Amino acid sequence: MVRTEDQIRDDANKILGLKDTETAKAGVGQLTSFAKLGFKGEGANYRPDGWYLPSETNFPAIILEVKKEDCDLKQAQIDEVLKNCRVARTIYKNVVGILYNGTDILVYKNEELVPGEKELHNKEYYLGLFAQNTIDKQKIYNLTKRINDSLHFNFGIKNLNHRMIFTACALVAKRYGAKLEKGMDYATFHTSIHSTLSKSLEEAKRQNLKLDLLLEVYASIKMNIQNNQEAIDDFIECVTDISNNINSDFWQGEDVMAIFFNEFNRYKGKSEQGQVFTPDHITSLMYRLIHVDKDDIVLDAACGSGAFLVKAMCNMIKEAGGNNTDKAKDIKQKQLYGIELDREVFALACANMLIHKDGKTNLEQLDSRSDEAGKWIASKGITKVLMNPPFESKYGCIDIVRNVLDNVKTNTLCAFIMPDKKLEKDSKGKKLLKKHSLLKIIKLPEKVFDAGVTTSVFIFQAQKPQNDKEIFACYIEDDGLETVKNQGRQDIRDRWQSIENQWVDIIEKQSGNDTIQWIKPAEHLSYQMPEKPFEIFEEDFVKTMMDYEMFKQGIDAKEFGDQLLRQILYSSEVSENKNQTQITLDR
Repeated sequence: MVRTEDQIRDDANKILGLKDTETAKAGVGQLTSFAKLGFKGEGANYRPDGWYLPSETNFPAIILEVKKEDCDLKQAQIDEVLKNCRVARTIYKNVVGILYNGTDILVYKNEELVPGEKELHNKEYYLGLFAQNTIDKQKIYNLTKRINDSLHFNFGIKNLNHRMIFTACALVAKRYGAKLEKGMDYATFHTSIHSTLSKSLEEAKRQNLKLDLLLEVYASIKMNIQNNQEAIDDFIECVTDISNNINSDFWQGEDVMAIFFNEFNRYKGKSEQGQVFTPDHITSLMYRLIHVDKDDIVLDAACGSGAFLVKAMCNMIKEAGGNNTDKAKDIKQKQLYGIELDREVFALACANMLIHKDGKTNLEQLDSRSDEAGKWIASKGITKVLMNPPFESKYGCIDIVRNVLDNVKTNTLCAFIMPDKKLEKDSKGKKLLKKHSLLKIIKLPEKVFDAGVTTSVFIFQAQKPQNDKEIFACYIEDDGLETVKNQGRQDIRDRWQSIENQWVDIIEKQSGNDTIQWIKPAEHLSYQMPEKPFEIFEEDFVKTMMDYEMFKQGIDAKEFGDQLLRQILYSSEVSENKNQTQITLDR
């Protein structure tokens, strides 16, 4: 039996997932005109069969045209879908047009045919056709700077963590439908965020009572200035704009939050807890280096603001086919685990996970060195570990690493960022190899961390003794990032992705680069920088000789140099006088 146009439309909607979201109008039907969807002018009376229209008009739109099953897709049908796409392009720069009869499909990207399309996919697939135009990074930097400056100077929040938490809580509240509108007074604005947070966490708190801490920390943040309406309105505008970017179906929102946290963290050095923020491009590299996939159970036992967990979540969900799949729900609820000791940073991590639609938030506020933490880790069936533990010994860097390795399953791959010489300088580091294997050391570029410490990624295999096996090592000398005035290091030339691909291939093959070393664990546990050849120049030799002669004759070298400089700069010629010092060198 030939399926009708209505049946094809319904089937297409099930696959595409064209339903209204918090950041887009979407749906199917025969009666809805472009005019009802907010379009004006020529073509506003046209009626598309399906539509996906983001509130952010710089993101792509989708227009669907369906035909009954026995209708061939010929020029007349093509003209119809392209006509509707042109209407959509009066507002949206990028539009995907889909023509579908249940069997055959034609896909148009800004009215140009996309070759090789054979079946209908979900909407994320078609939005991904424009994936190279993902995000206006400069816009997010500017918005975050506006928020930070406003909270600091216009609201009087002096504590940087409090500024970050307050903003993150506002983003969570916005994500769950808080009414934040210009013109609200401070009390209404503050209460709206708190009440929405409380309501949105009700179900999650049944599984994680410690989410109450997020509310407690938010409530404890005090504003010194509460009557600046212009500042309140500006904050609401910025939060709304960032929220629309984070929650778009078009791309992975962790990019926005990485920029958000990176911008905030530029205003501090190392915190009192020894925390150093992990740049987004390094989290991406480490994810790939230990081959994390959609079926892994991932741990970060020093999770900070949650950068590794959010990166893993978004990459795993993308591999699973998008947010609307059953697998995506499993990933969020059962496959991501984190530990953070600091109360305020734990609250920030909870907020970050909630912003990214993780309803359960498997985070624990524990000391990662403790037996309690070890038992908790052992109970989760962890298969991959991504971590940037606090660097200093007083915060238990090696103790945290040991507790993780001791409590994950045999053969689990664990990637840790640590200072280059950490394992060598700490006697506890060397003892790790009696029980666990250090497989690879990837020295990172010198400027990755603003704190000035040089670092490497250390990849361990848990529960397998080293037994003198040599360690692969290499040095990523340049990550392609450049320092932008007042905005930190950024990938302004979009070089990192190709650099990452190249290094993932080199490290996988363990060949193909001059920096590669094979290290004997009995000799070193770090990448060995080549020694610079000894060089001496003639001017160095002459200077040493002159310094020695002046020393023998009791002449003050600095005073002599200053006198000589004055004579050269301020006299037409250097002449002898009774005060001038004479030096004769025997050659």
